[in-house]
Amino acid sequence: MALEEQCSAPPQWRSISFTHVEFPKDDLTGQVLAYISLLPIAILVGFVTLIMFKRELHTISFFGGLILNEGVNWLIKHIIKEPRPCAGAHTTLNTDYGMPSSHSQLIWFFVVYFFLFLYLRMHQTNNARCVDLLWRHILSIVLLGVALFVSYSRVYLLYHTWSQVFYGGVAGSAIGIIWFFFTQEVLTPIFPKIAAWPISEYFLVRDTSLIPNILWFEYTVTRSEARNRQRKLGTKLQ
Repeated sequence: MALEEQCSAPPQWRSISFTHVEFPKDDLTGQVLAYISLLPIAILVGFVTLIMFKRELHTISFFGGLILNEGVNWLIKHIIKEPRPCAGAHTTLNTDYGMPSSHSQLIWFFVVYFFLFLYLRMHQTNNARCVDLLWRHILSIVLLGVALFVSYSRVYLLYHTWSQVFYGGVAGSAIGIIWFFFTQEVLTPIFPKIAAWPISEYFLVRDTSLIPNILWFEYTVTRSEARNRQRKLGTKLQ
């Protein structure tokens, strides 16, 4: 359906509670895509939760890049000032400007940065090379699908045009690449110094940059510590 036809006969819109993301009434596809479009919000909440529990400097830097990406998006929107499609279709918008799409820019920043982290930062540390590559490829395909669905949802729900979504994806991908290599080449060498600051020690902020695969490291350390404690507990009970 052409955009002009959609605007000339606008459907009745319903919003998801607390988020005000609207979708056409009685449109199951629109409702599903509306929930999918909330994934960037879930990513931000997940990052805050992860930082609170892990307190790892690379994660904090990743989150900082997301915030920077959002700031760049706001700046570009207010410079270009391109309106959204179907002006007035949605009444719960923070801004009437749509170029570039903030949802598209955020999700592509996240996906591209995560791709680079997955293949360049995390290295194999056990013998299951084929299994390791398989889960990385599967995860990459899933993330790519998520980014495409989030981008498509913004067009389907008439929040953005295809060009606004496309340029949002380009901007997010470019910033993701730049921020990843900035983190790797500039920030990572000084992470040990930051982790040694008294305030970092007080808040238990840590640096895991020299650990090639943090998941495998935490798994082996936790398993070893659990066995040691179980052995000590068994000795006391005898």
